Amino acid sequence: MIKAVRGTRDLLPPETALWNFVESAVRDVFRAYNFQEIRTPIFEETALFSRSVGEETDIVGKEMYTWQDRGRAESDRGQSLTLRPENTAGVVRAYIEHKLWDRGLNKLYYIGPQFRRERPQKGRYRQFYQIGAEVLGPPSAGSESPARDAELLEMLATLLDRLGITGWNLELNSVGCPNDRAKFNEALRKALEPVVGKMCADCQRRALSNPLRVFDCKVPEDQPIIENLPRISRFLDEPCRAHFEAVQAILRTVGVPFTLNDRLVRGLDYYTRTAFEFTHGALGAQNAILGGGRYDGLSEALGGPAAPGIGFAIGEDRLVLSLQESASAEAVVRRPDVYVAPLGARMNPDAARLARELRRHDLVVELGDETFRLKKSFEAATKAGAKYILIVGENEVKADAFALKNLETGEQISIVRSELAGKIQAGR
Repeated sequence: MIKAVRGTRDLLPPETALWNFVESAVRDVFRAYNFQEIRTPIFEETALFSRSVGEETDIVGKEMYTWQDRGRAESDRGQSLTLRPENTAGVVRAYIEHKLWDRGLNKLYYIGPQFRRERPQKGRYRQFYQIGAEVLGPPSAGSESPARDAELLEMLATLLDRLGITGWNLELNSVGCPNDRAKFNEALRKALEPVVGKMCADCQRRALSNPLRVFDCKVPEDQPIIENLPRISRFLDEPCRAHFEAVQAILRTVGVPFTLNDRLVRGLDYYTRTAFEFTHGALGAQNAILGGGRYDGLSEALGGPAAPGIGFAIGEDRLVLSLQESASAEAVVRRPDVYVAPLGARMNPDAARLARELRRHDLVVELGDETFRLKKSFEAATKAGAKYILIVGENEVKADAFALKNLETGEQISIVRSELAGKIQAGR
């Protein structure tokens, strides 16, 4: 028997009801903040990710699904392609390619699958789903403002509250500008030299190629060493420090709580200044629900104009896990309002017509079959979780009035066709 590939899974009802609930709330909240949806390809040129995410990151170095294209066209043959491991780079690529700044499109969001070949664990899969948003544009449009950072963070706090996820924690840091990072990296190299031999193989490699990535290490034995390393907060220049303080001031004013974490660096090389994560205790040691940050030089790195930006990605798999603490899938499933039961030969057409009429009133209708005996129809209606069962027999069709029974109370009435929808709606 062929099964789903390791690190992937099927999302089945009723769990998919929670996913739809999340995505519906996301669209409603993002709409209130004037974000519009973008959909980019699932695979891109490999160079897009190596230039944006960073050659020395674990994502590019170990986790991407990459292959050489075997296209028929000469221009395609031999092209290196990669399933997207994240979506920010694709959004910025689309922003540049389609000159979205000319259309005034600077607030974009996406929902879709991403792919990384990492070890599957609770809430982490090789095909996983992200919800993300990006705010970017020319500096003249205020895209560098700390107000943009704070608005994005306030929107995320609003979303988590709307979903009923309580107990979240916002961790905040500034990773500075490129000049700050250069000074910080040099200080890290010096601090690591006498101790790096005691650290894991990944940290030993990172210490040479990109010392900042040492902070990504999850090996317990390395944590005491990492705890004593220099912190980026000591290396921020005055503009970066002022920017970070302004973000914090706005968050305090709008009432969004946060904690400062000067070890937070995020896993992608394009981040500058503000970096953040929302965490939740329901997820165990790997407790991040979502994270993001500012990326003021990414557009230029991809050959585009100056377009400072900030964005985030929500791990939807992990968000749903957090949501399951407060809401079961069954609780958000909309069960059938009515089960239409055709009774007797040649009743299927009349039952189908009636079901169509009721669905036009935004009712959820489950349709039975004329071959079912009445007892089987009742059993099917109960199994489907319907509130009512509606009997459609020859006598009912002639009278244009139908037997409607409330399966919870046992009450049964005869009601004319024109009043059916209103009665069922009133009883929901």
